[in-house]
Amino acid sequence: MSTTTDTPQVLRPDRKNSRVGLNILGLGIALVMVFPVYWLVISALRPSREIRSYDQTLWPSSITFDNFVKATQQPNFGTAVQSSLIVSITAVVGGMIIATLAALAIGRFRFFGRKPLLLIMILVQMLPPTAMLIPIYAQLNAMGGIDEYWSLIVVYLVSTLPFATIMIRGFVVNIPVELEESAMVDGCTRFGAFRRVILPLLAPGLAAASIFALVNAWNEYLFAYILINDNSKYTLNVWLMTFTSERGTDYGALMAASTMIALPVVIFFMFVQKKMAAGLTSGAVKG
Repeated sequence: MSTTTDTPQVLRPDRKNSRVGLNILGLGIALVMVFPVYWLVISALRPSREIRSYDQTLWPSSITFDNFVKATQQPNFGTAVQSSLIVSITAVVGGMIIATLAALAIGRFRFFGRKPLLLIMILVQMLPPTAMLIPIYAQLNAMGGIDEYWSLIVVYLVSTLPFATIMIRGFVVNIPVELEESAMVDGCTRFGAFRRVILPLLAPGLAAASIFALVNAWNEYLFAYILINDNSKYTLNVWLMTFTSERGTDYGALMAASTMIALPVVIFFMFVQKKMAAGLTSGAVKG
């Protein structure tokens, strides 16, 4: 009669050293990525005299919120916040609705040209936005879209639509058709089955796609600068130009304004990150 005992697994020295080296490398990469964000926030909290000094330190000698006050008192701050909210929220909501319907059609139905359509979406994502700037401007100018919110909304919505559609389609094809058919047998209409069964399972994909769409719309500068010339309709990223004048740049207020602009995306991500992680790791169907 033989007995077996569980012995702890011991890593070989070479594997242990390799793991330590990888951890150090990962920590170094994380520090490099986090440092610009840290310097942005610290610069926003520094006194103006210390920002202009040649002797910079990793931590300010004193903490001040004067830069944030100056940023909020800058002309057109309120209208810039309003413009960014209108454009971003409308583009994200509209993009998610259209992308979900398109992903459902591509993932559930078989029609002529389905695969070429997916290929075209991928190719469109590879085109740089600057390559399409002149034709987009000419077309929107002919349609009277200059200095209008809807022109930016259309540009942001269309630019994120291919990626969002492809991402959500990946979740659609992983949802068994039998779930939808069972709901319809139980008395649901096709739309009711979509709303009660499919849509909740698409929540992780919608969260990931909405973050991408929000970051794209909230942080975009080039099209907002070209299509909007009215100071009262500037988005926040274009409004940042007002901190630079003939007398120089107010770096403290500029850093404070940039910090405040980054907060909405961070807060939105904090709300949806659990749903994203749970959906991406556990899958759409749980047995």
